[in-house]
Amino acid sequence: MATSKSFLEYAMEQFSGIDVTYRPMMGEYCLYCRGVLFGGLYDNRVLVKRTVGNAAYGMREEIPYNGAKPMYYLDIDDAENARAIVESTTAELAALPKKNKKK
Repeated sequence: MATSKSFLEYAMEQFSGIDVTYRPMMGEYCLYCRGVLFGGLYDNRVLVKRTVGNAAYGMREEIPYNGAKPMYYLDIDDAENARAIVESTTAELAALPKKNKKK
């Protein structure tokens, strides 16, 4: 089941006030904050990458799709809390060293 347009619109409304954008990806959506990939929309769920810092929020782990690494389920009904988690997750991910790419 792919993420619905209405859920996408709801999620983006909940993230209003912070610089969250999305890109379609095979029926789902990748989510970015200030250009940093922090998570995605999968089957009408918002999942964020696991980090050391966001583990403190006590979010449950879920698998976005078969074969993927676990991510954290983000409850976006509490928009203020969701935005805080996205901001802290993005800051932590942005501070990580860049992986070396093979040329």
